[in-house]
Amino acid sequence: MEDELSPLFRALGHPIRRRILDLLKESPKTTGELDNYFPEVSRYAIMKHLTILEEGNLVVVRREGKYRRNFLNAVPLQEMHNRWIGKYMQTTANSLLNIRSLVEKTEGESDMTNQTQSSAFLIEQEVFINGPREQVFKALTERAGDWWEFRIAPKGVASQFTFDPVPGGQFIEKWGENEGAIWGNVYYVNAPEEIRLHGHLGMRGAVNSAYTYKLIEKVGGTLLQLSHSASGVLQENWEQEHSKGWEYLLGTLLKNYVEQGK
Repeated sequence: MEDELSPLFRALGHPIRRRILDLLKESPKTTGELDNYFPEVSRYAIMKHLTILEEGNLVVVRREGKYRRNFLNAVPLQEMHNRWIGKYMQTTANSLLNIRSLVEKTEGESDMTNQTQSSAFLIEQEVFINGPREQVFKALTERAGDWWEFRIAPKGVASQFTFDPVPGGQFIEKWGENEGAIWGNVYYVNAPEEIRLHGHLGMRGAVNSAYTYKLIEKVGGTLLQLSHSASGVLQENWEQEHSKGWEYLLGTLLKNYVEQGK
């Protein structure tokens, strides 16, 4: 654990790197765009800072042609929070991340009008899990109901999850006799390396949303990469809430489920 935290603490130890994280929190940016925020620093120095942030797993890089787009990966910060702060707080604090609140916030028609806009977002996150890839893939799919905390079912109503990881399969929450919600429709599977789904994930209305899990074998475990894109009529807080929700789901709940069996 100490070896895992050392690159993270190093990455956070410089004001320029902390400023880069603040900028990426606002939106993903190319290396050139970040360089423009630091006219007093050379491009080489910015690239070196980004490399250190990558080593701390705080930045995820995706290549787009000749450009390098940098995304904030806040999962390690969530893990650090759980270790140093979270255990001293009430467990109910994590309920603030409940994606179900996103659905409830759309109930008022006038409130919806004031907070929506035609836009898009892309969330990229990574988490390292101490477990074989096959085990992580099974936890993500067939065992998702054991750790997936968020619910769309009405308050006080018990619900159950099923996830069929085959093309055309569905990730479904069911309650009552005929009630339920589809969290995802599977349109691509290459088990245990990758699975892709379309799913609103608590959003309502004219929204196109899709998410992908990629699992990469590493020494001592599995690197899980999440990519979640959404476009359409989105509420302004949906990107932030879903980013926090994914951090909690994958960086805390799934990781604890695989590594500790809880």
